[in-house]
Amino acid sequence: MATTAAAVWGRAEQQDFRARVRGCLLGGALGDALGAGAGGSSLAELREAHGPDGLTDPVPAFGRRGAVTAATQMTLFTVDGLIRAQVRRDTGAWHPPTDVHRAHLRWAATQRDWGPDERRKDNGWLAREEWLYTRRNPPRACLTGFGDEHLGTPDKPKNPEAGDSGALVRSAPFGLLVGWEPELVHRLAVECAAQTHGAPAALLAAGAFAVTVHGLARGGPVEAAVAGALERLADHPGHEPVTEALGRALGAVREGVPDAERVAALGAAEDRAEGQLAAAVYCALVGEDVRHGLRLAVNHDGPSSVTGALTGALLGALHGDTALPPAWLADLEGRGTVLELADDFSMEMTQGAALHTPAESAPGWLARYPRG
Repeated sequence: MATTAAAVWGRAEQQDFRARVRGCLLGGALGDALGAGAGGSSLAELREAHGPDGLTDPVPAFGRRGAVTAATQMTLFTVDGLIRAQVRRDTGAWHPPTDVHRAHLRWAATQRDWGPDERRKDNGWLAREEWLYTRRNPPRACLTGFGDEHLGTPDKPKNPEAGDSGALVRSAPFGLLVGWEPELVHRLAVECAAQTHGAPAALLAAGAFAVTVHGLARGGPVEAAVAGALERLADHPGHEPVTEALGRALGAVREGVPDAERVAALGAAEDRAEGQLAAAVYCALVGEDVRHGLRLAVNHDGPSSVTGALTGALLGALHGDTALPPAWLADLEGRGTVLELADDFSMEMTQGAALHTPAESAPGWLARYPRG
């Protein structure tokens, strides 16, 4: 067995990385849960129900406070797929889009099955979490895209007209691959988005979001992370809607005091991937803290859970998990699962050589993340 990856990852670096991974995944889930409480209400309805500032704290959705939507469910399976890709690399097989696709097919099973199928030995631990077996407003394109085992590609994507945010909201984990170059992060996010969403703006928004998270997870500020995403976009045909949306988000920072109307004008009021990305980037740029950024992200006429999830992932990757509102975390559905998966991802990426090699592996790790 190899010892550890300490030669590459010092203890302080490992702790910082884990904090950002936890922050990204928990922050995304918190934003998702806060937005879920908006329940499709308009801004006027939110202000009438909750006061002039709109929704400011989590309220019950799906029968409980802190409930998450399909955005968080799919994000967790993205992480599971990325860990599986690393583990399966020992066999000589290395194609992360395939492993992530298989993980998302396991998510799709949670949307149609009553509960975990104990006969499936390839499920690993995440697909045995019973709380995930419930439908929480999954995007239609995700259900149809993952309705069969066929692998789409950016050239021949599934659902070629789908331009909503369904692929975007599950793409934050690609940005946590901090050892990868940004172009590879972008490419992987786009390839995985193509399994459900084929509109060029939807594909490229997923890639741009992943690269932005990547810049934050590496310790950079939001502006520099967005600049890195814009640099990646410039080489891809059809990038203009995403590039222009991000440009508007950067420009809006200098246009006055942040408010709900400005967030809506950037695209939050409609479920288009590029607009949701722009609104989330803006909220991350102007948010005084995580709580303020998330409140700004969810108060509008559009899909509040989407804008909240994207903003939470950005702010969590930027600040780490200790910056997240403790009272909101206390109510978060599946918090233990999110934390466990975040720590497994961090351990795999920093100390994977101590867990598995082509010659010898920790049995407990392979039970959690089977190679099959």
